[in-house]
Amino acid sequence: MHVLDVIAKKRDGGELSKEEIEFFIQGYTQDEIPDYQAAAWLMALFLQGMNDRETYDLTMAMAHSGDMLDISAMEPSSDAGEPPLVVDKHSTGGVGDKVSLVLAPLVAACGVPMAKMTGRGLGFTGGTVDKLESIPGYRTDLSVDEFKAQVRDIGIVLTGQTADLAPADRKLYALRDTTATVESIPLIVSSIMSKKLASGADAIVLDVKVGSGAFMDTMEEAEALAHGLVRLGTQADREVVALISDMNQPLGWAVGNALEVREAIDTLHGSGSQGFREHCLTVAAEILQLSGRVESLNAALTLAMETLSSGAAWQKFRELVEAQDGDVTYVDDPQKLPQASIVEPVPAPQSGYLAGVNAAEVGLAVVDLGGGREEKGEPIDHSVGVVVHHKVGDLIQEGTPLFTAHANDRETLEEARERILAAYSFSDEPVQPLPLFYRRVTSG
Repeated sequence: MHVLDVIAKKRDGGELSKEEIEFFIQGYTQDEIPDYQAAAWLMALFLQGMNDRETYDLTMAMAHSGDMLDISAMEPSSDAGEPPLVVDKHSTGGVGDKVSLVLAPLVAACGVPMAKMTGRGLGFTGGTVDKLESIPGYRTDLSVDEFKAQVRDIGIVLTGQTADLAPADRKLYALRDTTATVESIPLIVSSIMSKKLASGADAIVLDVKVGSGAFMDTMEEAEALAHGLVRLGTQADREVVALISDMNQPLGWAVGNALEVREAIDTLHGSGSQGFREHCLTVAAEILQLSGRVESLNAALTLAMETLSSGAAWQKFRELVEAQDGDVTYVDDPQKLPQASIVEPVPAPQSGYLAGVNAAEVGLAVVDLGGGREEKGEPIDHSVGVVVHHKVGDLIQEGTPLFTAHANDRETLEEARERILAAYSFSDEPVQPLPLFYRRVTSG
């Protein structure tokens, strides 16, 4: 088998065999195929597409390119009979998306193991790893052995992806990001699902964002991705549910690493943004039902609400931080978390109903402040960000605070201020609030 033949076959619209896909993935992972040939292959896939069988074979080849974890063998012992399925959650990324910080301890406190390997932010989307690193000492580089032990001991892990988990995806994603081949449904599906299958999930809940602050900015694109993910999961004998959620405005109030950790802590204490709390509870209910912990979504939602209000989810979050060497005094007293030197409320320039917020522009403004990165590996400032004070549909009076900027430099603050103001639009007529979720996609 020859590399050029595989590239040319897909370039000309042919259907790649399982053997051809495995040959290419193995060769690239082992550095036997250079980046320039892999780039040509990715562009051929991008332009010609892949059918469901090809996408499945690509996903499985990527998943098996490194370690395959069996989380079910790591679960805490229980006298309650059969343990629940291990369920993982994935978000396609957004602005102010700190859901995992609340969701993981909430679900774990309900008795369902949550062992998540998560990523850093890139561009206008934030990353859970960056948020957690706002907590001094918190380790996001656990080894596989440490990962396994922590799942077994406390039933929860939030760490970065290990070098040995789906290495093909890590290499291909970096190449896709520099070859204009990111926005391909088969490549997105295989990237997401290869990591989930390699990390040992029995069932998966997918939070597919749609809107100005998402990679999928139209409902058509979001539905295509959601259906592709569910089909792939079904082929791999996994239970999968995809929720299409709104990202036409920031999720919750805070955008920026330490600010989002504070909002997550507020939520775990029962306060914070009502919409964000409802979002977390909805996704938690899906996970609890898929796990077999409860029989219906209504019962799952009730369990999640009771667990959140009891304080058990907050205690599980503290346990997580302590287990991964974070200084729990910083979460017990969130005012100790990194704080910007300049905190400036920005008044609304006019009165009216809030008609829209370009969420991507808000995220990019936070990047400008130093709270995100344009390229992988860049350092970030955990203290900076933005706190929005209104949601679409709110009636706002001119001069009242529209948002608050947190910055460490006056020049970047002014630039971010103007960028965010330009992202807002107003209406003289009432505007309907945006829904939290649009669709629920299953294999049925």
